[in-house]
Amino acid sequence: MSNLLVNTRDQQFVLYEQLGIEDSFKGKYADYAKELVDMMLTEAEKMAVDVILPTYVDGDREGCTFKDGKVSVPKSFHAAYKKFVEAGWQCAAKDPAVGGQGMPVSVSTACFELFQAANYPLLMYPLLTIGAASLIENYGTEEQKNKYMYKMFAGEWGGTMCLTESGAGTDVGALKTTAKRLPDGRFSITGTKIFISGGDHDLCPNIVHPVLARIEGDVPGTKGISIFIVPKYRVNDDGSMGEFNDVRTGNIEHKMGIKGSATCTLNFGDDGKCIGELLGKERSGMAIMFEMMNDARLEVGIQALGVATAAFEHAVAYAKERIQGVAIWDMKNPDAKPVPIIQHPDIKRTLLWMKAHVEGIRVLLYYTAYCVDMADVSETKIDKTKWQGLAELLIPICKAYSSDKAMLVCSKAIDVYGGYGYCSEYPVEQYMRDCKITTIYEGTNAVQALDLVGRKLAQRRGEFMMSLYSEVYSVITRSKGFEDLTVPCNYLEEALKAFSDLTTHFYRLGRGASFLIPVLNASPYLELFGDVAVGSLLMQAATIANEKLNTIYTDKDAKGSKPKQRALIHENKDVAFYNGKIAAARFFALNILSTVKARCEAIKVGDRTPIEMAEELFTI
Repeated sequence: MSNLLVNTRDQQFVLYEQLGIEDSFKGKYADYAKELVDMMLTEAEKMAVDVILPTYVDGDREGCTFKDGKVSVPKSFHAAYKKFVEAGWQCAAKDPAVGGQGMPVSVSTACFELFQAANYPLLMYPLLTIGAASLIENYGTEEQKNKYMYKMFAGEWGGTMCLTESGAGTDVGALKTTAKRLPDGRFSITGTKIFISGGDHDLCPNIVHPVLARIEGDVPGTKGISIFIVPKYRVNDDGSMGEFNDVRTGNIEHKMGIKGSATCTLNFGDDGKCIGELLGKERSGMAIMFEMMNDARLEVGIQALGVATAAFEHAVAYAKERIQGVAIWDMKNPDAKPVPIIQHPDIKRTLLWMKAHVEGIRVLLYYTAYCVDMADVSETKIDKTKWQGLAELLIPICKAYSSDKAMLVCSKAIDVYGGYGYCSEYPVEQYMRDCKITTIYEGTNAVQALDLVGRKLAQRRGEFMMSLYSEVYSVITRSKGFEDLTVPCNYLEEALKAFSDLTTHFYRLGRGASFLIPVLNASPYLELFGDVAVGSLLMQAATIANEKLNTIYTDKDAKGSKPKQRALIHENKDVAFYNGKIAAARFFALNILSTVKARCEAIKVGDRTPIEMAEELFTI
């Protein structure tokens, strides 16, 4: 079905028919079964549609307010947040020992796609809290867990991630926040952090900040950074809130989008009374924080998917209802009646482009989550390493490729609406505004590309890339058995070979004097990676769809009869759905994968024009 947010039929297809997530229902997930997952997805849809969605427009128009040093969120957020927490969604994927439901990451990803599509600025508050609490769970002492973690997992207190400073955004090693040792083993924290999502708000009485800082005397750069637990209000030994901890909100940002999410400047220790507790070992701050950021980058991909799928669903619904112009084949008929714009070829092409990318991003994110699940339940070290490696390799693609393409999906949704799409009475303009930040925060997409090229490709001498190639080749082999996939499958095979050759080329250049070429082309390389990965997953889906259709056609006595098969599209929802999967894969292969070889060859030329271009040439 479609709820103008997420196509839940496609969710079911990806989880069960394509990924077969039941294979992960063992070990820690042994209590899970399809029936339980279906129930959770149903409840998630109700929560998204009935509770979260009604806050979306209000949250944007009312926004957050800053008065007398305090931040207030949109009024409608309070009841929705309370219901979300009370329903157990706050830490659904966490272990029951800390109050969670032990939900597989793949299932949690599907549920949270619905939530993110409904109002992801609201969802940022609980998700940031879970990320911060998880750091305490993994690195904190028992005392710290008892003081902070349980209340955060329960949604009673909030949490953030305090990394960015005005002179130290991407260059984290340049931070100036300091930690001075105190006689009791704690630290006095002094400094300012900017762009802190959920840095202050009135959803919770206390907010616990993981703060990156340098202990006085430690080495400069990232190697000298530690991480500290800094609550807004100190916590007494009995777990109750104590005195104010000298964490002051300087202001909130006025932003293009996500206006219901408070983006704050936080000043620590203006009066010299900000106390922090060391989390983990000294000078391990970056390693600890990156654990949170890896999870957050997958979550950003889900945020981007959420707004993209909602924009697509609205665009399809609008195109079916908007009557304008006669059919192209009826243009010379003076008696022709106007038709819904979805009948116009260019609108159909636009919607198919959106459909292919939305469904491709969905399966990319779900597959990556499934890799995490399989790593958790694998019984051998070899299998665990393989699944972990695939997940780590795909994380920058999940974040950067998903958000870049989601922005284009939202833009094309506006195009479908025409001038109305640019007006606030329709939701697509807000989707686009809210989507843009996903290309920037949690490490800009350029940083994701550098991470991919600079670290991920060479991990274990390319072992994980080889695992990915193997997965794609298995898709190609299976797809070649279907006549209507022959041409698109050939494009996928050509794209994989070209991309593989370029990857080898990058690896060689990275070991020599021409290392700047991979650096210069990191972003286009990441896009190529995403195109091949998504193209492969769409082809896999089309192959499954073909197999399912053959069974249906046999049952319906339509085998070999194109007229009967076309008629079934209008009569049978499954036939329509599976034909849509084939159409998306064919379109993506013929329009996107067909360009991969040329783009790879262009990069291999090694053009250095951007590097060598004088700065003055940009201004003349």
